[in-house]
Amino acid sequence: MGTDQKVAVITGASQGIGAALVRAYRDRNYRVVATARSIRPPDDDEVHAVPGDIADRKTAERAISEGVARFGRIDTLINNAGIFIAKPFTEYTEADYVAILGVNVAGFFHITQLAVAEMEKQGSGHVVQITTSLVDQGGLAAATKSLAIEYAKRGIRVNAVAPGIIKSPMHPVDTYAQLDALHPSTIWARSPTSLARSSTSSRHPS
Repeated sequence: MGTDQKVAVITGASQGIGAALVRAYRDRNYRVVATARSIRPPDDDEVHAVPGDIADRKTAERAISEGVARFGRIDTLINNAGIFIAKPFTEYTEADYVAILGVNVAGFFHITQLAVAEMEKQGSGHVVQITTSLVDQGGLAAATKSLAIEYAKRGIRVNAVAPGIIKSPMHPVDTYAQLDALHPSTIWARSPTSLARSSTSSRHPS
């Protein structure tokens, strides 16, 4: 299999924004490594599925190593996996806290570190965080700025996209009203598909 075609790794790729991103990158002729806990084997030979919990470093290791083994390179990483527990801060349990840190922070750290190591070998790459302007991912915004500065001279771009609230399977319908109250400018009209298309067209050159 040739290695000239670009390759994107997408986390949280089984549904919602992640699944839309897989379709959008395939439309742009990227090969895709798609990882999520509930990912299913794809019908497309240019998509490689890696099931697993992104909070577990072994999942990140498999996604990157299997992607390189199958497609020969890693050009883009989309850190889309994330969880948001719709309850007041004072009602969060220790288990909620551990779950959020595991997926949203540790998951980001593991796969970004491994992907950037591969990008450095080829002198180019792009890392994108799909983050939020709500309450739990401010640390990712800071990390994004730090990584962007650190790797700017090595040909690796690092950006974040904070799309607001999107109607997707991540948010049950009965949480919409509470989420409305948490966000100053709710954007329920946007779908995962429209977000994916705008993100790939405006931020990722062919």
